Amino acid sequence: MGCLLKQGGGLYPRLRIGAVLLAAGEGRRMGGVAKPLIRLQGVPLIRRLLVALSGAGADEVVIVTGFAREAIEAQVSSFPVALAHNASYVQGQQASVRVGLAALTGPFDAVFVVPADQPLLGAGDFTELIGAFKKRPRGHVVVPVVEGARGNPIVLDEVAHARVLASEANLGCRHLVDRHPELVHLHETANQRFVTDLDTLSDVESLARSTGWRFELPAALEAAVQ
Repeated sequence: MGCLLKQGGGLYPRLRIGAVLLAAGEGRRMGGVAKPLIRLQGVPLIRRLLVALSGAGADEVVIVTGFAREAIEAQVSSFPVALAHNASYVQGQQASVRVGLAALTGPFDAVFVVPADQPLLGAGDFTELIGAFKKRPRGHVVVPVVEGARGNPIVLDEVAHARVLASEANLGCRHLVDRHPELVHLHETANQRFVTDLDTLSDVESLARSTGWRFELPAALEAAVQ
């Protein structure tokens, strides 16, 4: 992916960065809404995240599709990204993680695993996590934690990348920190954007009220959530 900003200089060398953008889910808790296609201020979330990853210096992005495959592919056709379809998307997120990691051409120093339902993430948030990854004292996975709550996205090194592909670790598991403490470095932060996602229609309505921004659902784009 042609990035807009290349990090370099300073105390740490620039990393080669990959990203897996998870856009395969059915949106069951949202009544079958394809969440990557929700529009914020007229722009689909999937496109917003691609711009953010580019701005943070991502070298390659793989988008994992499943539900609403054709509609999502149409939204990203103008971006220099790779597409990987998870035909077993109903089995859950971990299958999509493996499909995406396997599709990266690599090698990479760090890989983001990014759910496509986090509307507020920008380039600065990804850059914050790369900084935490570079400075971590131990561990193979950087997980943001906000006021005790695990957030997303997470960052993997080469060891964690290989373990996922070998089916030895379920990094999509909410109990990752408890089950694989040897893998994890917790990045304690006050950044609420890491724990802001859209699981239900109530989440969309609440965020629209708190921000004053316009959200539109893909199934009925003419009916904006105010």
